[in-house]
Amino acid sequence: MITPRSSVKLCSAAVLFAGIVLLSGCARISQSWYLSRSDGKIRRAGAALAAARSNAERSAAYADRADAYADKARYSRVMKLIAGEEYNKLFDLAVQDYNQAIALDPDNADMYYRRGNAYYSRASLDMIKEPTSVFLAPAKADFSLAVEMNPKNAMAFDMLGLTDASMGNWTQAIADFKQETGMDHLQSLRLSDAYCNRGTVYLGEKKYNLAISDLNQAIQIRGTGDPCECEPYNPLLAIYLNQTREYDKARALVALAQRSGKWIAPENLEQLKTSSPGR
Repeated sequence: MITPRSSVKLCSAAVLFAGIVLLSGCARISQSWYLSRSDGKIRRAGAALAAARSNAERSAAYADRADAYADKARYSRVMKLIAGEEYNKLFDLAVQDYNQAIALDPDNADMYYRRGNAYYSRASLDMIKEPTSVFLAPAKADFSLAVEMNPKNAMAFDMLGLTDASMGNWTQAIADFKQETGMDHLQSLRLSDAYCNRGTVYLGEKKYNLAISDLNQAIQIRGTGDPCECEPYNPLLAIYLNQTREYDKARALVALAQRSGKWIAPENLEQLKTSSPGR
């Protein structure tokens, strides 16, 4: 016999099941729509290529088709819609088209930037499971050419900085982000994060003076902005507490952090509290 309470449970389960089915169906529709859109871009670029009357038009068509191949490959891999072999084939088609685009218009900085984006995106997916990727090097080469040919492309400097950062080249990343920040000050958090990461490396190498300088730079640039992945306050505080014994600077740093709404580790606060003010 089904009681009122059991009927409610059955009804709730049915609603839940229906919701799961609906969401699953929506996901499949969304995936199908995205892939269809990518295929449409590939077809339109192919048609533009066939109708092109100049090398510049052919180059643009190749680049557009390459973007579509790369986007489809990336989406399909992220959503686990294709096997690795099929992903490699799509990515190779993208690279072949980028190469054709560049061969036809070698003085166009945007072509190198677009191919660099494809390499960097692939590297980013690789680094979900691996610490690095062989595709970072060609990404760096392309972004380097892009900024050399067009020094006013802030986004190319941004991507070059991200690539150098992904390779652990923090000094070069700082130089890249300085160039970008000179054109777009809103991207200063990238520069702050690079200083913070290099300071953390210096800390691990026991180069405390260099670490202090970089971590302070990170804090000064960051101001009250949103935090990046690297957090400079606690590493700098640890140096003041354990290495240089500069307790006045430690207290000033904690006060700054608290005014800015930054988190300080309780053990660091306790250590500072018990430190002799006369030292």
